[in-house]
Amino acid sequence: MKRNSATRIIKRLFIVIFTILTLSFELSAQEETVTENEFAPNGHAFGKVFWNYNYNVTKDAEQRNSFALQRAYLGYQYNFSEKISTKITLDGSGSSEASDFTVFLKTAQLDWNATEPVKLSFGLMGLKQFDTQEKLWGYRYIFKSLQDEYKFGSSADLGVNAEVSIIQNLTANLFILNGEGYKHIQDDMGRIKAGGNLIYTPVKGLILKGYYDIYDGKVEVNDSVSKDTCSIHTLSFFAGYKAAKFRIGAEYNILLNGTKYAKQAADHDITGIAIYGTYVINKKFEVFGQWMLYKSNKSEDSDETWNYDEDGNLFLAGIQYAPVKGVKVAANYRAFLYDNPDINTDSYFFLNFEYAF
Repeated sequence: MKRNSATRIIKRLFIVIFTILTLSFELSAQEETVTENEFAPNGHAFGKVFWNYNYNVTKDAEQRNSFALQRAYLGYQYNFSEKISTKITLDGSGSSEASDFTVFLKTAQLDWNATEPVKLSFGLMGLKQFDTQEKLWGYRYIFKSLQDEYKFGSSADLGVNAEVSIIQNLTANLFILNGEGYKHIQDDMGRIKAGGNLIYTPVKGLILKGYYDIYDGKVEVNDSVSKDTCSIHTLSFFAGYKAAKFRIGAEYNILLNGTKYAKQAADHDITGIAIYGTYVINKKFEVFGQWMLYKSNKSEDSDETWNYDEDGNLFLAGIQYAPVKGVKVAANYRAFLYDNPDINTDSYFFLNFEYAF
């Protein structure tokens, strides 16, 4: 897609969000004339930690045993009023070495329930691209959702989001973002990402979701001649069902003209498919499984896909035990089977832990 087409889409989306903001201010001003019950501002701290022990059974692996602190979140949420609140979250992520640990500011957002059908979010905020999938999957501390793991998008970014309840059971999100994610500042070109999603719940427990975004192309200057490069497009569909004793979900994702969500590469595409499910044995035990497919395309006249050494299938299965609220532990096995037969299958046993407050 040409840059002018991408720019038109972004401008139209900006006009929609600006219109929502204007209407929200007007309705809010009208509501101020109504006497409300006195509200006492309040807040609370929260935290969450992911860590694991894993044993590598991959053929010819050099490191067999490892303890890893994957993630530690610490934050505070404060409610200024019944309609306006803020949330600030620090995200510490590490590798298998305890000393290799970096802390980022993940969210610093302001949420405003402007009117009954409209919620606005501003600042460095959590995004809606794959949060629905993560909530249904339910095991973020064990393994990321497909879009997060394979860089179809970021879980947080700087910008503005409008969440609108169109009708009962149908919600839309429209957003304009920097596009680089929360670990990177705005790029020198000033490119932005725009898009949205629709979430439909036709019956209790069933969730249907469609998502699209476009990350604008950059301008290259060669011999004083400017030209547009490709824009990245991300499209995904998700369906999930949650009942008392089980939950199941499936998703299809495609990223066009990029090696990841903020790195353009013409004719470089990625396809991702995932199916996952859980059976709840009782309040403390549940079993789960997941299959993922990651596949790049063949670009130009190549005989192999552009990311052939990373293409393949992931299989994961395990059992979770939750002794008390806020504490979870899961024993699981995972294997990644590469399309390239010369690469050994990655094979691991994991013991994952989460504790949260």
